[in-house]
Amino acid sequence: MRMSKLAPLICRTQRQAHALFSSFQIAMASSLVMCTLQMRGRGSLVKCLQNVDKLLLRGIGTNVVSAQAEATRKEETDEKVGHRSFYAVQVERQEQAERSVLISCPFRVNEKRFHKYLLNHGDINKFFFYESHSVYAVVEFASRESVTSLLEAVAIPIVSDESVVPFKSRLLSLRNLGAVESPNQPVKQCQPQTTIPINELIQRLSKEESIDQQINSLTEAYQLTEENSRLRFLVCSLLKDIAAAYFPECTIKPFGSSVNGFGKLGCDLDMFLDLGGISGYSVKRPKSGLSLEYGMKRANSERAVTQSILSVIGECVEQFGAGCVGVQKILNARCPLVRFAHQPSGFQCDLTSNNRVAMKSTELLYLYGELDPRVRYLVFTVRCWARTHGITSSIPGAWITNFSLTLMVLFFLQRRSPPIIPTLDYLRDLAGPADKNVIEGNDCTFVSDFSKIQVESNKETLEQLLFEFFEFYATFPFSRMSINIRKGKEQNKPERTPLHIQNPFETSLNVSKNVNSTQLERFVALCQESSWLFQQSETNTRRCNGTPIPWGLATLLLPSQVAGIKSRRKRKREPATERIKSLLESLKNKKLAT
Repeated sequence: MRMSKLAPLICRTQRQAHALFSSFQIAMASSLVMCTLQMRGRGSLVKCLQNVDKLLLRGIGTNVVSAQAEATRKEETDEKVGHRSFYAVQVERQEQAERSVLISCPFRVNEKRFHKYLLNHGDINKFFFYESHSVYAVVEFASRESVTSLLEAVAIPIVSDESVVPFKSRLLSLRNLGAVESPNQPVKQCQPQTTIPINELIQRLSKEESIDQQINSLTEAYQLTEENSRLRFLVCSLLKDIAAAYFPECTIKPFGSSVNGFGKLGCDLDMFLDLGGISGYSVKRPKSGLSLEYGMKRANSERAVTQSILSVIGECVEQFGAGCVGVQKILNARCPLVRFAHQPSGFQCDLTSNNRVAMKSTELLYLYGELDPRVRYLVFTVRCWARTHGITSSIPGAWITNFSLTLMVLFFLQRRSPPIIPTLDYLRDLAGPADKNVIEGNDCTFVSDFSKIQVESNKETLEQLLFEFFEFYATFPFSRMSINIRKGKEQNKPERTPLHIQNPFETSLNVSKNVNSTQLERFVALCQESSWLFQQSETNTRRCNGTPIPWGLATLLLPSQVAGIKSRRKRKREPATERIKSLLESLKNKKLAT
């Protein structure tokens, strides 16, 4: 048989090997290739076998076989409708992180020699540089055996006037031995780790031809990159190596903005210490009626256990975590946590435990973002607008949070006609037995299979949606009604607070309870002004002597529009008009002067 006739068999074998994760299926796939290799020509089939091996290695991680099989099943189902499940993405990212190392490099490292040195330990899937206090390289090998090989060649640093804590990790340093650094080496192209300044963003948006293009450009500039996402999972994996000293089967997973699809460059890294894999609740009782249990210490409450665990892990991070500084153990908070800065990545980190509801909230936001791309575009735009005008803040206080703002966007999209996204109750009704999830008495059930979700056809543009968002909340009856994405409709407020947004899963909680009347009034006033400015965008001059000037979305982000709420109450729209016209005229005059 000719090689051309073998091609379909080869491709089919690769696909089968890629889809099968259990040890039995891997053995069967490998045997099939080996039999073909013995029967037919070796030249091209050897490459085929190598490709199959690489695919199989990508499927081998730290999770149990049953979990991998479940992830594969979900991924195959979702890919049929063009989506990947949240769980499948998490498993893939975690496996990539387990095969990765983080290396501090000299500023002008000889990249070719460095890369060649790394290849001595195995094939490399991904390799990139970024800058944070120093230049770092993230290296993902094709197999974990390559990581082991590299670590066997790593030496413990010798410091003359200090002593080192001999805790070995996958955070490494490349020392200059005369061959890896050269003054003639070009500066490395480093991946961005933070968003561009607001002035630069406004200039970029002013060059676009439509508001839809402006919204696309803003999202591309702010969203997490592939490299930044990989780095976040790698930091979690490095922290897991520390926690595994006490809990060998634990995992540390990112949640929140880092993985829900709405994270921007530079956002904090929220992590969840998951001990669910070692709880033992799933152990089957033998028919004999006899069983063995671990001898374990006991505490008065689950909260006390969580506080104890985080206290110990926090101490380990402070004493043994290379690059982890400013460790704070905030154990008396509603959700106990350990906060620290990870200098090599530049991330501000919060580590929690027993926080499964937050993980389900993360998955829900991811699902909504995958259902319609306009969801992510609108959330990024509204968040940027809100941060520019001080509606949200990185400092805890009476401001609206990003989570609350995201729920407001989702609620608005549910209220469109026809709705752009379904309600949470609708997603719960579609859930199958495998989706059922009740956490501490809270019903966190919703469908995870994208193919079951039917979304109505809505053709509104991003420009229309952004304008209607401002109109919607400029006139929303906040004094009487609450926001509820579970029902997708306004409901009477159950408590006397300025803003009430029901927590999607812990329904008795108001996620915006911290917001005071002043901040809500500022939000409404800015929505009113932005709605009016949007209507003027079509009549504004976009260029002056060929030079773009702010228009459309760029006009909404101009810092000079921010004013105190008291002065806004006294002003009518005419003064705002004159202020904007004056601003545009001053910009024109500056351009003419230059």
